[in-house]
Amino acid sequence: MLHKATTVIILGLALAVAACNTVRGAASDVNSVANCTENAMNGGNC
Repeated sequence: MLHKATTVIILGLALAVAACNTVRGAASDVNSVANCTENAMNGGNC
């Protein structure tokens, strides 16, 4: 029983870490789009 619980906990932590990286990546993409939009509005390039 302890082995199964440990496995479930480890898998849960791995999924949580993967989700954090995905959210950081999405935030980075949104930030990049915002910067590009601002540059285009000011006459610059992306």
